[in-house]
Amino acid sequence: MKTLVCRLEERIRAWILRPWMRSLALAHDRRREVKASSLSRPRAGGIQNGLHHFRVLGNCYPFGRKKKRMSCNRVPGGGCQGPDVRLIDRGSHVILDNGIVEVTISRPGGIVTGIRFGGIDNLLEIHNKETNRGYWDLNWNEPGGKDTFDVDGDKVELSFLRPYIPGTKMLPLNIDKRFVLLRGNTGFYTYGIYERPAGWPDFNLNQTRVTFKLRKDRFQFMAMADTKQRPMPSPDDRLQQHCTQLAYPEAVLIHTSQNPEFRGEVDDKYQYSCDNRENRVHGWISCNPALGFWIITASDEFRNGGPLKQNLTSHVGPTCLAMFHSAHYAGAALCPEFRNGEAWTKVFGPVFIYLNVAATYAQVNCRYLWEDAKQQMVTEVGSWPVPWPVSPDFPKSMDRGSISGRLLVKDSFKSPTPFAGCYAFLGLASPGDKGSWQTESKGYQFWAQADAEGYFHVKHVRAGKYNLYGWVPGVLGDYKKEGSIDVYPGSWLQLGHMVYEPPRDGPTVWEIGIPDRTAAEFHIPDPNPKYINRLFVNHSERYRHYGLWERYSELYPEGDLVFTIGKSDWRSDWFFAHTCRIEKDGSVKPSTWQIRFHLPCVQGGVYKLRLAFAASNNAAIQVRVNDPNTRTTVFDTMQFGKDNAIARHGIHGLYHLWNVDVRSELFRAGENILYLTQRKPTSPHCGGYV
Repeated sequence: MKTLVCRLEERIRAWILRPWMRSLALAHDRRREVKASSLSRPRAGGIQNGLHHFRVLGNCYPFGRKKKRMSCNRVPGGGCQGPDVRLIDRGSHVILDNGIVEVTISRPGGIVTGIRFGGIDNLLEIHNKETNRGYWDLNWNEPGGKDTFDVDGDKVELSFLRPYIPGTKMLPLNIDKRFVLLRGNTGFYTYGIYERPAGWPDFNLNQTRVTFKLRKDRFQFMAMADTKQRPMPSPDDRLQQHCTQLAYPEAVLIHTSQNPEFRGEVDDKYQYSCDNRENRVHGWISCNPALGFWIITASDEFRNGGPLKQNLTSHVGPTCLAMFHSAHYAGAALCPEFRNGEAWTKVFGPVFIYLNVAATYAQVNCRYLWEDAKQQMVTEVGSWPVPWPVSPDFPKSMDRGSISGRLLVKDSFKSPTPFAGCYAFLGLASPGDKGSWQTESKGYQFWAQADAEGYFHVKHVRAGKYNLYGWVPGVLGDYKKEGSIDVYPGSWLQLGHMVYEPPRDGPTVWEIGIPDRTAAEFHIPDPNPKYINRLFVNHSERYRHYGLWERYSELYPEGDLVFTIGKSDWRSDWFFAHTCRIEKDGSVKPSTWQIRFHLPCVQGGVYKLRLAFAASNNAAIQVRVNDPNTRTTVFDTMQFGKDNAIARHGIHGLYHLWNVDVRSELFRAGENILYLTQRKPTSPHCGGYV
């Protein structure tokens, strides 16, 4: 693999050392600065510029007071010193300029058409149409600019409002897209406010995100984690003449490329997905000149599906995504339905688009820019919630509350006394059943991970009514505290000690795997050599390789998996996904796994079988005991799950727990066999992680 170090040409330009010192004098002569008094203020409710309303909202600081400019090193936004922030009117476009970065936005549509920084006139793909460079993206389906300006030298906040017009086929939402540039920042913020007043038409919201398409001639190195960064194929490598589409359009096998490193590799954007809780910073690096483009998400509160929900990040394009709401790795269960005139408002973001450069020749490498972006991410997370949004729909720190407590686990078959919920995840989400936070999309969620003693503190919670949910790694099941929790502005609710009793009917006879909501502990095979992504060779996330579902039939060509309790090892003998068999002719057949175990004696009554699924896609598991051919099954899950985690290289999707009663007369003293049949061969990707 090629070295990760990106090198500049020998000459080092002055803009690398001090990009904010570059002269804008000539450009200023050609520009027309906007004055607040020069722009009309519309009547309330008036519509100008077609369907879109455009506003500029200024004044960065509370109570209309400017803060004293401070000497700063690592601060939110990447800096706080520099020239006044200016708004420049060019008719069909407006420009935000703070002397370090310029952001050009179409008017009134609110599309980011240009980002000037670090000596490059436009970081976005100049060969794309203006509407396909930097934009808010919404997917939805039906079931079954007004100009007010108040420019401040410390900040400009632009509002692009697209109101719903009743009686049309428009998405029935008022959508207010905001863009914010502050003094001294090396980047800009964006957030959105979606509003649905009572009585509006029904619809389903499937996806919303912010997308940036960067210049392919500049950005060729992608980074999203310390162990997940690499040079990336060009979008040209994905053209039909250079690749072959695999099982679905997102996955291709590259045959020809200007860079021989990518020949024979699979490219698939889903290989670079990650959990919400880990999705804090990702982006792209240009090697000449050496600069980075990053999306930093300081909070998950507005994302749907909770901390384990997986989302896309960056991928070949070069494309950079800020995912707010999607059904990826979950299915339609995460697409909220708005019915019967339900009123709804939600703020997505702010997220920070961070731009950085190498300040000295010694720093001209990808690792430095990545480490700098990580440090800025830590600063943004520590500064949440940001104090400057004008919208009253975004509560400031003083308007939020917090809760704290300690979670203990009571399991008398493991310990005579309750023990600490070590590194438990605890979170506040809309009231619902146990585990309902997994499919919650309309409200906000606030999560924290406990320490080794089970103590936790959930901070910066919006005022409202919630349930407290949780789970403990290594402990089966879901926790939910009885009763609702009311959070008030400025409150700190101390809950004391809480006790979780996991499902338990008696001593454990045997157990396969670890109850951690993933299949990572099971056997993950080597990929077919023709489907390699070199990033994931000898990687902790080797499950990201394409086509692993095909390996089951190759590893078990003559018969299905047999696991013997006391002899087999789940790390090597339990295939991570219970899929169907793929026959030589390409047809798909049911598969039946066997679990063989010894009972010295059979106790009367009912045994309990617990099946925990870390993911499922059209799974339909039948359970039989000691007779694989009986028409009477002990249990049938029926078809469930649409998370598609198998095809999209995710080691988990939505968590399901099945508790199955097994009559004792079905067992016998001595050897027994439990049969698990995936009976629904709808595709090579159907099945589950169990």
